Amino acid sequence: MTTTPRFVVTPSTHPLSDAERAEQLRVLSFGRTFTDHMVVIPYRDGAWQQGEVKAYGPLMLDPSASALHYGQAIFEGFKAFSQPDGSIKTFRPEANAERFNRSARRLAMPDLPVDLFMEAADLLINLDAAWVPKNVGESLYLRPLMIATDAFLGVRPSNEYLFVLFASPAGAYFPQGVKPVTVWISEDYVRAAPGGTGEAKCAGNYAASLVAQAQAQEKGCDQVVWLDAVERRYIEEMGGMNLFFVYQEEGKSVIVTPELTGTLLPGITRRSLLELARDLGYESSERKLTVQQWRDDVAAGRLTEVFACGTAAVITPVGKAKANGFELSINNGQNGPVTMALREALLAIQHGTVEDRHHWMHQV
Repeated sequence: MTTTPRFVVTPSTHPLSDAERAEQLRVLSFGRTFTDHMVVIPYRDGAWQQGEVKAYGPLMLDPSASALHYGQAIFEGFKAFSQPDGSIKTFRPEANAERFNRSARRLAMPDLPVDLFMEAADLLINLDAAWVPKNVGESLYLRPLMIATDAFLGVRPSNEYLFVLFASPAGAYFPQGVKPVTVWISEDYVRAAPGGTGEAKCAGNYAASLVAQAQAQEKGCDQVVWLDAVERRYIEEMGGMNLFFVYQEEGKSVIVTPELTGTLLPGITRRSLLELARDLGYESSERKLTVQQWRDDVAAGRLTEVFACGTAAVITPVGKAKANGFELSINNGQNGPVTMALREALLAIQHGTVEDRHHWMHQV
C-alpha cells in the first residue's frame, strides 16, 4: 500500500539568478524581500490536506472568505540562522508551533500538527537555503500564518482554512549599532483585556495597536508601552514585544518581566531570556510592575536598565520613557551592560558560536 506524501514540491520556474539574489541580499531591511518559494496547506472536511511547496506568489481568495470579515487570522515568526559549519538551524521552532496552536484554539481554528509545521519549515528552508544570510545578526525570517477561507458570510467558525509559510531574509535590526529607543506610555488605548485575545498571536491584536503606535510617534517616540485594561497602572508590553527591567538588589542584578496574566503575549524570546539570565548569573523574576514603581525605582537608582525583546530585534534597549506629565531617562539613555550581555549571549547561541546547552537550535 502506498502512502500519499504530505507535500508535493513544485520548484519555481522563475527563481532569481545567483546574481539577482546576491543583489537582494546585499542591503537587507526587515520584511521587504521574499524568497523564491512558499508552502500552502489547505484544511477542509475536518482534516489537513496534502501540502504544496511552490513558487512564492499571490493567494486567491473569495471576497466572502471568513478571514476578511471576521478576523480568523493568526501568525507566528521565527528565524533560521547560518552556522559556522555551513549548516542551517532554526531557533526553537517547536515552541512557535505550540504557540501557533494555542492561538488557533483561542480563535476556534484547527490545530496544525507540530511535526507538520516543522516539516513544512524544513522543506522551505532547504529549497531556499541560498537565501539564508551568513553574517552575525542576519537571518532568514519565517512567517507561518493561518486564515479562514470559507466562502460564507454567517458569523461562525470557518469550515475551511489555509496554512501558508513563506520566508524573508532579514538584515541586522540595528545596522548602525544598537541604540536605545524612546517609548510612549499609552493611557488612551489598551492592547488587550482579561478574557480577550491578548495571549494569542492574532492579526486583530496588531490592527488595534496601530493607532496607539501612531500616537507614540506623534509624541516623538519610537514605540508604545501598553498598560493593563482594568486599572491602567500595570505595565504589560512594548508594541509587539515583551518588556524587561533590570534591578540592582543586594549587590545582584535581577531581571524582572511582567508576569503572564492572559493579556500578554508569551514570547519565546522572553522565555529564553529568563533561562539565559540564570546562565549568566543573574536572578530572574516574573511579577507585576506599575508605572509609578518604574518612576520611583529609576529615581532611587534601583532600576538601572530597561529593554524589550522579540524575534525581529532580539533585544532593544529602552533609553527614555514619556507619558502625560512626566519623562524619565534610563541609564542616561545608554545601552546597559546586562542588556548587552544577554543580547550577545542569545545571538551567540543562534549563530552557533557557543554551545547550545538548552538544545534550542533545530537542525534543518
